[in-house]
Amino acid sequence: MLQRFDERNRDLIVNINGKLVHRDEAGVSPFDSVVQGGDAVWEGLRLYDGRIFKLEEHLARLRSSALALAFTEIPTSDEIIAEIRRTLAANEMHDGVHIRLTLTRGVKYTSGMDPRLNRSGPTLIVLAEHKAPVYDRSGLRLITSSLRRFAPDALDPKIHHANLLQSIMAKIEANAAGADDALMLDRRGFIAETNATNFFIVSGRAVMTSHAVACPEGITRETVLELCAANGIPARVKDLSLTEAYRADEAFCTGTMGELASVTEIDGRTIGDGRPGAVTARISDLFRTLTERSGNRI
Repeated sequence: MLQRFDERNRDLIVNINGKLVHRDEAGVSPFDSVVQGGDAVWEGLRLYDGRIFKLEEHLARLRSSALALAFTEIPTSDEIIAEIRRTLAANEMHDGVHIRLTLTRGVKYTSGMDPRLNRSGPTLIVLAEHKAPVYDRSGLRLITSSLRRFAPDALDPKIHHANLLQSIMAKIEANAAGADDALMLDRRGFIAETNATNFFIVSGRAVMTSHAVACPEGITRETVLELCAANGIPARVKDLSLTEAYRADEAFCTGTMGELASVTEIDGRTIGDGRPGAVTARISDLFRTLTERSGNRI
């Protein structure tokens, strides 16, 4: 799976700390914390018909992550929303848009790791692209990565940080194996998530996903659990082993960029009958209905 370039994005206007510039002229300082050490937090948002789905939840997670990293200055939600509006207006965007928010600790007065070198306040980057959900709905092929997700005492996944090398290395393994993405385990050997998404299985019509111990507290993940609870679909959060995934009736991934996507093969094992399943389809329909009628008007 390789995303294709969308010609509508050729002349994007990008917002860097309130300055709107053409994508070819956009840049951050070599002294910025994101360049110096990946010292930044981020969120992915999706725009549906002029509304951003779960905007408040995403901004709360952004703030939570910045607080955990001891950012001394964090823009308010109103300030961030104002910059999102300016960016979307500059690009004349209304629907089918993915927005990447990045908040760095800011520019240092000299290179180094010490956060006390940051004296200029944070850097906020708003990148909005025309982008449909990125996964093929016919079913994803996963392999299990040799890399393990960090435990909370190493680098807590509840911090939505911009240091994504672990995920990138797992994706390299998936690419080399001819798979779409890589399934990643925690240090105990249970499934954490994929390199890019939260992961669910369906067994006996019950939906199951991993504890948010070695995976982020996904907002789409939580939405799926809420939809299950509201629509009489049995759902559990538990430790999941690879064996449970191999013998599952269905499997699917969740995330803002890809929404819900079926998984039909893991490590060469066909999941269910090798096609997207009925429970996955039902939850996908419920999710689509929710995004059509909810969200913050922007």
